[in-house]
Amino acid sequence: MSDWQQWLGRSESRSDRVDPAMVTRWLATLDRAAPAGGLVPQALHWCLCLPDAPTAALGEDGHPRRDDSPDSFLPPLPLPRRMWASSKVEFVAPLRVGEAVTRSSRVASITEKNGGSGRLVFVDVEHETHGEAGLAVREVQSLVYREPAAPGTPSAPPPLGEGRFDPAGWDAHRVVAPAEPLLFRFSALTFNSHRIHYDLPYATREEGYRGLVVHGPLTATLLADLAQRHFGDNALKRFAFRGVSPAICGEELHLVLKGAGDSVELGAFAADGRQVMSASAAM
Repeated sequence: MSDWQQWLGRSESRSDRVDPAMVTRWLATLDRAAPAGGLVPQALHWCLCLPDAPTAALGEDGHPRRDDSPDSFLPPLPLPRRMWASSKVEFVAPLRVGEAVTRSSRVASITEKNGGSGRLVFVDVEHETHGEAGLAVREVQSLVYREPAAPGTPSAPPPLGEGRFDPAGWDAHRVVAPAEPLLFRFSALTFNSHRIHYDLPYATREEGYRGLVVHGPLTATLLADLAQRHFGDNALKRFAFRGVSPAICGEELHLVLKGAGDSVELGAFAADGRQVMSASAAM
């Protein structure tokens, strides 16, 4: 890992604006009404200050290629499969429609591990998003890079089993079946061209998934949206999530939450009870 330590502390800054049309498209994607007072829904910051690499600079998977140049923010790890593993988000102040924003990012850590699927490298990136009134969102994102799927490896996740998710014991429960239009719209909103979300032959043959993969941050957005439907717009002070298992396009996701105040537990589950994502929040 010593080859990648030179990326520690590497930083970049991007600017953007909370465009009213983009906010309208975000709300349409989530089938929800706009918050009052010109505020934007929490989690919309994932649509701002995005990498804008030219199409010619994309890699085989659709992500921007990484190299040894000073312009490459992320290290050129020789592991082709990338996923957004988790995030810890602090909502400091709400963003407003039309305001200018800047995002400062820094590579905080690079950690290598060995898991059941082989070699893993985790890259933690710290982000601070500022609006015109100051700091709005602080976040640590954890990206994971993995080896190619070995020949003969069963597709992930396994086929749906005979069990059924039981929502008993949860305070709120919503069922969503993310279909291709939802995945397409979220990819467009976040300028995400990772092929596992729209290219079925690539997702199944090259990366070993059972179908198109629902974006991790889309599942997280749906959980944050569930919390806002339950507690009110911009109610979250902190929100953290961790991907447990891939969600597959077209299959039911059971979104649930329980608790209140500083101790809210959230989760996303497949129809057979397999956990897709764990999350927590504080008001």
